[in-house]
Amino acid sequence: MKICISSEGNNLDSNVDARFGRCKFFIFADTDNMKIDAVENPNTEAMGGVGIKSAQLAVDVGAKAIVTGNVGPNAFEVLSKAGVKVFTNAQGKTVKEAIGDYKNSKLTEKTQ
Repeated sequence: MKICISSEGNNLDSNVDARFGRCKFFIFADTDNMKIDAVENPNTEAMGGVGIKSAQLAVDVGAKAIVTGNVGPNAFEVLSKAGVKVFTNAQGKTVKEAIGDYKNSKLTEKTQ
């Protein structure tokens, strides 16, 4: 399954970014084979609507879950409507640790 992790850097050793919409990178990881793609977030400097734009990017790439520190209500609404699950409070971990926590069901799903 493809998941999207908000990241401060472009690799598995990078820290999870506490922000979703304005994170520096999105790490798209296939949890079955651990193939990753790092995508620089084009929305970091946008004036407004960054949560919605970032959420749509994740949906367009095919993410089925988001792992991040926090996600705003507008981004959450876009993700929810697309059937993407959202897991927050992953800041303080590396991307690799966050993926492991996701795979081992150690993250709490945000439901509203």
